[in-house]
Amino acid sequence: MAVNGSLGSDCFKFNFAIVSRISKTFVDSSTFPLRDGQTINLEKARKEHEDLVEALRRVGLDVIELPTDDNNPDGIFVGDIAVVINGTALMCNPPTIKDKPTRQRELVVVRQVLRKELGLKVIEVETEKAIIEGGDVLWTGREIFVGLSERTNLLGAQMVAKAFPEYPTTVVKVYPPAFHLKDYIGMAGPEIMVIGKSDGAQKTFAEIRNSGAIGYKYISVDEDEAANVIYVNRTLLHLNQDQIPKGAAVYLNKIDFSRVSIKMEEPLKRGCSLTNCILLVNRVRHPKKIPTTVQ
Repeated sequence: MAVNGSLGSDCFKFNFAIVSRISKTFVDSSTFPLRDGQTINLEKARKEHEDLVEALRRVGLDVIELPTDDNNPDGIFVGDIAVVINGTALMCNPPTIKDKPTRQRELVVVRQVLRKELGLKVIEVETEKAIIEGGDVLWTGREIFVGLSERTNLLGAQMVAKAFPEYPTTVVKVYPPAFHLKDYIGMAGPEIMVIGKSDGAQKTFAEIRNSGAIGYKYISVDEDEAANVIYVNRTLLHLNQDQIPKGAAVYLNKIDFSRVSIKMEEPLKRGCSLTNCILLVNRVRHPKKIPTTVQ
């Protein structure tokens, strides 16, 4: 049976996508560990990233490509650097990882693009103790869930709530081994939430259900990677069948709108999924303040 969402698709209409080309230092200096026993083919990773950029253009996005910078091995994870909702951008504050390069240089580049090139309102975190990465912020179109993880703390979640007062914000715990909330749970369409079936994913999803979230339709996928999706401009982007054979079959049977499958085999070896290598931007504002559950 096909799943249809009722929330207006305009909530997921975007004009721009910011991406960053892959540096050679991504292979051996990233703060995200390699999966056991795997190595990255840099040439292949860059080709897969180029194909991703073309896919984004095909769904109507103006793609802004940040240049390669070997001082920023995590530059490809541009989706972790900011959270953009309705024309407002919150600059994140990734944690400092011992013996790894700081990610603060990435913020400088992305901030400049958001503020000067795209004309967005840019909000900064109020304290260095507020740790936040965009991969832990799930915007559903009508509310925000922020995952508490190794890379996002409660102070960071409070910054999200303050930056976007027009949406209720709820904090949930992200259970291991995932780095981010969106490694387990994604939005596959208007009011359509997709969840991985691993123990960590199910425990994390239980936190969302227990928070009182209602009105969503749910899709379960065997592979957690299959839950890391992007719904944009009436199209669902997900990993290809080679990477998520069971999940791809679910989308074929359940989703009755446009789909595009993406191959990200090499970047995924360091946990670079769809959501954290793309920063979507729109310019629409709906100013309205709503109480938040974040204290």
